[in-house]
Amino acid sequence: MESLKSGIQNGADAIYLGGSSFGARASATNFDNDELVEAVKYAKLRNVNIFVTVNTSIKENEIEELISYTDFLYKIGVDAIILSDIGVAEVLRNRYPNMELHASTQISAHSLNDVLELKKVGFDRVVLARELSIGEIKEICDNVDIDIEVFIHGAICVSYSGQCLMSSMLGDRSGNRGRCAQPCRQSYKLINKTTGKAIDVNGSYLLSPKDLCSIENIEKILDTGVKSLKIEGRMKRPEYVAVVTSRYRKTIDNYINNKITDDKKALKEDLEAIFNRKFTSGYLMSKNGSDIINLDKPNNVGVKVGEVLSFNFKKKKLKIKLSGKLSKGDGINLGGGNVGRIIKNGESFDFGVAGEIIEIDFLKDIKPKTPVYKTSDKLLVDNANKSFREGIENKKINLKCEIFIKVGRKQSLF
Repeated sequence: MESLKSGIQNGADAIYLGGSSFGARASATNFDNDELVEAVKYAKLRNVNIFVTVNTSIKENEIEELISYTDFLYKIGVDAIILSDIGVAEVLRNRYPNMELHASTQISAHSLNDVLELKKVGFDRVVLARELSIGEIKEICDNVDIDIEVFIHGAICVSYSGQCLMSSMLGDRSGNRGRCAQPCRQSYKLINKTTGKAIDVNGSYLLSPKDLCSIENIEKILDTGVKSLKIEGRMKRPEYVAVVTSRYRKTIDNYINNKITDDKKALKEDLEAIFNRKFTSGYLMSKNGSDIINLDKPNNVGVKVGEVLSFNFKKKKLKIKLSGKLSKGDGINLGGGNVGRIIKNGESFDFGVAGEIIEIDFLKDIKPKTPVYKTSDKLLVDNANKSFREGIENKKINLKCEIFIKVGRKQSLF
């Protein structure tokens, strides 16, 4: 719920979320039915749509339970149901003629013909496969009259838009049933089948994709004619949702309203600081191979802010030359915990900037020239928290009304 409020207060026009059943993120802290009711009320009051994921493959003996659940979603007023099962789409279209149905990216719609066929089935929107380029997306948008949605930021799949059986084969946890164990994020060796020897490829995370980041290409994406831009938010903390949503909101609004180029470099740095597995512009910009995969690390890389110079065993202080800003309370990649005081020439400060040599209190020796990455930014997180804390209302709705106030009488609004 906190992430939902974070997204809305930072500029989302719609929120996609999962309930307690039939969602492709079974391990997430999903919304129970009471929370779904609250979510719909919160969003509707702020003119924001709620799309609920029912995007797993459905078994025959689950149809009755599924219908009971979708009846509930229909009654509480969700704006759309996201589906990956075409058979279920036909059932729900007949049952709820006026309910919006969205084709999940799990369907892997990757061509104009795919989208036209999904429209025939009864879908009102298609979330395209994540492997399409800008040119392919534009061709589709130019030739269909239903909504097109594209994924623009967050984790991408090593397989074809989630059509992966690896988790199921290795651990009996099917991604198509919402239980992917993400085996692509594990370490592997590449073996020469003929010699049996391992091949050195300068990294061991051979199947782990980088994160998609499209902030530098928003204009090109909008110019294709897409209806909706999808940002990863499920299973992410509220601060992540706040930062990513607000930065894209700002970039999009600037382009639509003023046709000006904002300072995307600073906005991208904020996106990197909140979370990244290294960024790629992805298949949208026709990238592939080494442009997509991060061989070094399967989780948050952070932002490089400096390099270790030396370690003082006696004083337990680590000397760092900064190439970026580092502040008290930031997290770094050299061990657990956050940075305490920033010491410059024997004096304590709250931050250091690029070009400065600083010391921080530290307990273990780190080799000189070890790169220092900032893995969390306290100021960025604190400001993100302020944007959606209780009582904050950034989401404004224009009203045209008249108010009458007179001493001794109740005010009235028309």
